[in-house]
Amino acid sequence: MLDFASDIADDDLSSRTAEPARDNDQVLLDAYSNAVIDVTERVGPAVVRVETGPKVRTVRERGGLGSGIVISPDGLVLTNSHVVGSSKEIRLRDIEGFVTDAHVLGVDPDTDLALLRADGARDLHYASLGNSKSLRRGQLVVAIGNPLGFESTVTAGVVSALGRSIRSVSGRTIEDVIQTDAALNPGNSGGPLVSSAAEVIGINTAIISGAQGICFAVASNTAQFVLSEIIRHGYVRRAYIGVAGQTAPIPRRHAVVAGVDNKLGALLAQIEPDSPAAKAGLLPGDVVIKLDGVEINGVDDLIRALDRDRIGRTLSMDVLRMGRLRAIDIHPVERKPAARQ
Repeated sequence: MLDFASDIADDDLSSRTAEPARDNDQVLLDAYSNAVIDVTERVGPAVVRVETGPKVRTVRERGGLGSGIVISPDGLVLTNSHVVGSSKEIRLRDIEGFVTDAHVLGVDPDTDLALLRADGARDLHYASLGNSKSLRRGQLVVAIGNPLGFESTVTAGVVSALGRSIRSVSGRTIEDVIQTDAALNPGNSGGPLVSSAAEVIGINTAIISGAQGICFAVASNTAQFVLSEIIRHGYVRRAYIGVAGQTAPIPRRHAVVAGVDNKLGALLAQIEPDSPAAKAGLLPGDVVIKLDGVEINGVDDLIRALDRDRIGRTLSMDVLRMGRLRAIDIHPVERKPAARQ
């Protein structure tokens, strides 16, 4: 004899169990959507379209297009240095279609950041820079910008990784870069990467061509440092010694004889005349393994060590020359700012 009553009871139980699950899913989806909507409504009006080049474009002068984020009501705008390039004509268009001219206060190609000021525009919508050190992998982030010319586009994703390093257009390594899977396309450059608290925690800067879900943003703490340096000096101050080099392995026998643990060092290929390096007696072929007590395991370490705190100081540098360890005193000077052509 078939027990139909039992089957009906099981179906009722399954139906009642599925309904709370669907309700929970709906609550979660609503929370996610509400978070993205809240961020978009709070930060979206502060995102601007950055147009470069002549207003009437020709075949020879096409101009460029990117994004930017207003960070103060008097018209300070952060964007990428590669967005503004060497353009003399820059315009900002906000979400309401208002257009204003802008000028460059300073650029830092080493971090791919630029600071603009809107001409004649005041009391603008603006967003706050957050603390990128508080980020965690998997955290929800929202990217807002103008990808491929489609204005006010919003994409969402998560922080995929922290502390990445990428190479800037100047060849210098940009440290502490945020990796995200929030979809970015050409035109998103310079736009904000925003946390669920509606704080700008990154400036979108790069995508990897051919990859999916691998995009990068300069951390807001780096942007804050560059911003303060440009406001104070007009550029980012860094130390300069006048060398060109590359990362090179240190032969094991040389390391043993010199009593050092470095497996890599910064091999100097060229010394500029009358530079601090030339005055200190550095020669092509020298391998830098330590500067001011900091171990140097490549050219990136050497560049990183030459920060503003070492300008104008006499530093101790350890180099390997012909397999022998030498200690040299060097006096870095302030590097001249990059000129916009």
